Amino acid sequence: MPPSRAWGPREPRAPACSCATPIPRPAPAPARAPRPHATAPGPAHAAGSTRCPAPASCKARSPSGTLCVEMAGRSRWSRFGRRAVFVASLVLTTGLGASEALAASFPTLLVLRLLHGGTLAGALLALYLARLELCDPPHRLAFSVGAGLFSVAGTLLLPGLAALVQDWRLLQGLGALMSGLLLLFWGFPALFPESPCWLLATGQVARARKILWRFAEASGVDPEDSSLEENSLATELAMLSAGSPQPRYHSLLGLLRTQVTWRNGLILGFSSLVGGGIRASFRRSLAPQVPTFYLPYFLEAGLEAAALVFLLLTADCCGRRPVLLLGTMVTGLASLLLLAGAQYLPGWTVLFLSVLGLLASRAVSALSSLFAAEVFPTVIRGAGLGLVLGAGFLGQAAGPLDTLHGRQGFFLQQVVFASLAVLALLCVLLLPESRSRGLPQSLQDADRLRRSPLLRGCPRQDHLPLLPPSNSCWAGHTPEQH
Repeated sequence: MPPSRAWGPREPRAPACSCATPIPRPAPAPARAPRPHATAPGPAHAAGSTRCPAPASCKARSPSGTLCVEMAGRSRWSRFGRRAVFVASLVLTTGLGASEALAASFPTLLVLRLLHGGTLAGALLALYLARLELCDPPHRLAFSVGAGLFSVAGTLLLPGLAALVQDWRLLQGLGALMSGLLLLFWGFPALFPESPCWLLATGQVARARKILWRFAEASGVDPEDSSLEENSLATELAMLSAGSPQPRYHSLLGLLRTQVTWRNGLILGFSSLVGGGIRASFRRSLAPQVPTFYLPYFLEAGLEAAALVFLLLTADCCGRRPVLLLGTMVTGLASLLLLAGAQYLPGWTVLFLSVLGLLASRAVSALSSLFAAEVFPTVIRGAGLGLVLGAGFLGQAAGPLDTLHGRQGFFLQQVVFASLAVLALLCVLLLPESRSRGLPQSLQDADRLRRSPLLRGCPRQDHLPLLPPSNSCWAGHTPEQH
């Protein structure tokens, strides 16, 4: 759909962007009623698919390095934009990859790989955000799953490439060369533009205008044409740019002033932590049944692809929250059965429960990332999603830590994560439903996401959250506006 359709106030079709509400326009006369759902302060929305590619592509990296970059640099995506962070991370990834191939000592190699994994996660996170904000709501899941399947294909091809090269330094150099080629291709603004959704949400109307004009020209649409709409794209942007508004940036600390959004982020981070950490128990139960060295590697890659396909088939027709609830329940149930009866169950039953638990935990991690990107507002989406992914990497660190202690505390670790899975099952009930909704742009938009019923009896009706916000959050809004 042409980009100009996204601003049509009377257009019945779905907009080409993933904005939560139309762009607010000033009322020309006092008698004119304000538009519903318009955000109060400043500009709102513009044109803006899988789980986040970062976890799948960083399997060979250090989880602690990826976690450090997600936690320490979480505000960059909200202040510098998607394109700037992507290009800067890709430059660092290329340089660090080449340095790894030339490393002279093992400690130096460890430090370089720590930094390399973090910068690669930053590049993939910025790419994930840009792709999500350019998709309209019906296609967000399909593009996210498609990107995840490409990541799985790279995982499956990596052992063959390593067997062909036969030298780890040469393999590392080839990886750095591929990153450099990506930098040459995606480094041009025409091929990888900044997200117009983020530009308009932060008040950078002039830059958003140039990108949207380029989108319209590439689609063969005249953005000045208002024959089919009451107000054209040019009129909308002219209203927003009146008075030369200054860019406004937000930090993650703004979540502390919200009533619902911080709870949604905390729940999704908790589910991502459980989904990443509980896999160690399933791998431990799977190890005696699958003694071959390469078979568990390919099995996990295949299960990741199966989990993505499962999400593609169910997360749109059933909703994000019911599928996340189902995945968490299956994960916890499989872990509890293995914990209680692994010594008494036959081998094929242990194998089945281990594979089922790995499949469900993969689905939980992938859907938690997509869910978090859909409930966090644009102004802090990068920082919030970085924290959720960082929680998932923190959970994945449970496997290596268990190995370092000689697996003597494995039973206690399995009990803890099985209990956390049951607790996460209850917390998921507090989440709103984000299927077929526009992406929230401001903190106020994210706080207005409501908890919808699990059953599909009232698919278009919004209900108040189980934990309602305080009255101060809704001050100045009439019931008709909600």
